[in-house]
Amino acid sequence: MKLLPLAAALCVLLTACHQQDPEAAAQAAAAQTAAKEQAAEAMEKQFEDAVVSRNWRLAKGYGDVLQIDYPTSAAAARVKEKLDDVRASAEQEAQQQRLAALWAYGDEPVGKSGHQLSAAIYSQEPVDTDGSGARPVRLIFRDHPAWGRSAYLVLQAGDFDCYSGCKLKVVVDGKAHVLPGSRPKTDEAIAMFIDDWKGLWKLAKTGRQLSIEFPTKSAGKRTAQFEVGGLEAYKLPAWN
Repeated sequence: MKLLPLAAALCVLLTACHQQDPEAAAQAAAAQTAAKEQAAEAMEKQFEDAVVSRNWRLAKGYGDVLQIDYPTSAAAARVKEKLDDVRASAEQEAQQQRLAALWAYGDEPVGKSGHQLSAAIYSQEPVDTDGSGARPVRLIFRDHPAWGRSAYLVLQAGDFDCYSGCKLKVVVDGKAHVLPGSRPKTDEAIAMFIDDWKGLWKLAKTGRQLSIEFPTKSAGKRTAQFEVGGLEAYKLPAWN
């Protein structure tokens, strides 16, 4: 029976041996906290550098990771105050990059020393122009050394009903305009010129959403929508 108190004492002693020294534990915890704060401050510096360079996507990445990995740090609290604005800028940047990628630019040699420059974009949604199914419509701005500047639509099927000239309804960001169009008497391409190419260019380079309503031979009037907000107008310098 006397062995029981001794066993209990040994258990207490062994437990005490395994318990960490409170002061050492506090020092270890403080060191760990300081290390986390230091790592958070380093990430905050990367966040701020990205903001200064206006790399919003990178800044958003650093800010989001900081909130996840070091949510209780002072650096996370400071960055959190700016993060909503950075996220909004990153979204705007991504949207602008998407719009810019919709355009294709050409620079083709013509003759001995000339170059044909072009900017082209496909319609946002395909359009059924002859009853056989929807296909993309292409809008092209062209600067040719011999033929000059022009703007025109190209179909993949059907034809325009504009051989004697027509009036085209052009809507940019909700505001309607009427521009003249004409279908050249050629079978080389299913194309229709927007005769006021200057006016259309101005609308395209200042707007975001542009639509053109045009007459077709077999499907009546159709409308092609274009997201033009990413046009890099400087790539056709003579147009500006």
